[in-house]
Amino acid sequence: MIKGVIFDLDGTLLDSMTVWSSIDREFLIENGILKPPPEVSDVVKKMTVDESSQYFIDHFGLNCTKEYVIRRIEDMVRQRYEEQIPLKPYAAELLDHLDSKGIPYGVATATYKGLAEAALKRCGVYERIQFLLTDVEYPQGKNFPDIFIGGAQRMGCSPAETFVVEDSLHCIETAKAAGFPVCGVYDSVAEADTPRIIALSDYYVRSLDEIKNIF
Repeated sequence: MIKGVIFDLDGTLLDSMTVWSSIDREFLIENGILKPPPEVSDVVKKMTVDESSQYFIDHFGLNCTKEYVIRRIEDMVRQRYEEQIPLKPYAAELLDHLDSKGIPYGVATATYKGLAEAALKRCGVYERIQFLLTDVEYPQGKNFPDIFIGGAQRMGCSPAETFVVEDSLHCIETAKAAGFPVCGVYDSVAEADTPRIIALSDYYVRSLDEIKNIF
């Protein structure tokens, strides 16, 4: 029986994944990499903020500190999180449905904590969630299950009782290996991973509205 839900943020609750692909390229161009490789966003999306910043420096030979990369990218996306990025369709209705069932939920994300808070508050969601977990609390990110286990513990649930809703393949792999039931969510940025996501997930939806039928 499902007693709690952990949502990913970007590409799951927020319609924001295309923002990150464009920001990665904009940052590299700004720093002299005039033709960023098209696969760069696929590489760094599996990393924590700390790891991706170091990757940019090492892989592209940037003459700057990791702290500068972290601050600069956060500054570049801040306005979009604070003012523009919307919830994905049916996200609010899904949360209403979970509230009506008395099922608690929280968010686990690789996004900068300040940006995640800003977007969730603007969209009227922040006060509704039980927790917001990022690599501030779990520096190893979603390549390790600790962030999911921590979310389940905050709701008083075991992994088997906690539904993880994700759009990214590597996060789904981590949650499944740790014993969590998983719902894969379609996002166009992860199109190439869709067959594997469908194969791994206990449920797969193209719209958040379909999740209501699971509960």
